[in-house]
Amino acid sequence: MHNIKDIRNNSDNFKEQIKSRNVDIKINEILELDSKNRNLIHEKETLEKEKKNISKTRDKSLFSKSKEISAKLDTIIKNQSEVKNKLDIILSSLPNIPLNDVPKGKDEKSNKEIIKKGNINEFNFKPKSHYELGENLQMMDFDLASKTSGSRFVFLNDKLALLERAISNFMIDTHTQINGYKEISPPLMANEATMYGTGQLPKFENDQFEVKLDVDDSRKFLIPTAEVILTNIVREKLVNINELPIRVVASTPCFRKEAGSYGKDTKGLIRQHQFYKVELVSIVENDKCLDELERMTNSATLILDKLNLPYRKIVLSTGDMGFSAEKTYDIEVWIPSEKKYREISSCSSCGTFQAKRMKARYKDKKNETQFLGTLNGSGLAVGRALVAIMENYQTQDGSIIIPEILRPYMNNLDKIEKN
Repeated sequence: MHNIKDIRNNSDNFKEQIKSRNVDIKINEILELDSKNRNLIHEKETLEKEKKNISKTRDKSLFSKSKEISAKLDTIIKNQSEVKNKLDIILSSLPNIPLNDVPKGKDEKSNKEIIKKGNINEFNFKPKSHYELGENLQMMDFDLASKTSGSRFVFLNDKLALLERAISNFMIDTHTQINGYKEISPPLMANEATMYGTGQLPKFENDQFEVKLDVDDSRKFLIPTAEVILTNIVREKLVNINELPIRVVASTPCFRKEAGSYGKDTKGLIRQHQFYKVELVSIVENDKCLDELERMTNSATLILDKLNLPYRKIVLSTGDMGFSAEKTYDIEVWIPSEKKYREISSCSSCGTFQAKRMKARYKDKKNETQFLGTLNGSGLAVGRALVAIMENYQTQDGSIIIPEILRPYMNNLDKIEKN
């Protein structure tokens, strides 16, 4: 959450930076609430001091005055709590401030391409979509999933289920053995404080799957990404600088309502309520976030290099970045049936934004307490990697060549074809 002192001291600059995130900020309301909150705190402290002085005198004639002060204090404390709560709700709903080198713009049209890599295969036939391929192979069933679970779910069968698992295992092995991340198998459920810490609450509550537990009154949510649970491993901690950087990776199911995506990607695996993702999280000294962002993004693109899939790297504009990000690189993989690149990874530096919400700190080399820097990135989205492999490695007869790097994970199978 943003520091109200920083807003107060440079409100015009803060307003402009937040406006670049497509947020209509009411800066005067924030400043008025802040002023009211500070005045009430001052009144409270003045009355508390007066009451304390009366208590020291032990003068019984001042007893009624002390009672009056107590009544006033109760009212002021209640009012101050209400004002502070209103202020906190507004501040917690404001996104992170973008870094100066992030392109300014309202949406994806202002994103900038950094690099393109890999050769796009020129098929001598019209390439099929992944869902056409999967259904023809009788290894992908959306109709059955619709009957058992509803829209935006899928059954993967036989060799496609094996390929999905192989992709995930290959990614984890690459990140742990080459890229230096430690594997974690985390809980798939997060409490309200954990969801708040990484910015999913309160802003994006409508996109979360909440779980009701009869034995527990506290709110619980299925994780929308392993970032939530992995980043919170340092919540309310004072981390020893010698433990940094912390780099962790997890392969988990993820759950999202996709509340704002009505009518988008209704066919296929691109946008599902349940999907697998390999997630990278780094926790670093806060002045090392940008170097770590480059390292993390390179770790993600290494997967595509090894799979020999064409991709591009772009930097997102201020209007297209995620809520908690200060700078984001998207990696987009080539999808032949659509003749365009589609996002397969998003790697973001969040600076100290999440750490402030989590109260996650460390002592720097001067022994001064600082907020940690946090980063997260897909390394990669497993379902979208499956889509890219199926479409880029398809043959005219509808079979799918297995990339060489994955064959050891597929019992040395070199092709998926109809049984």
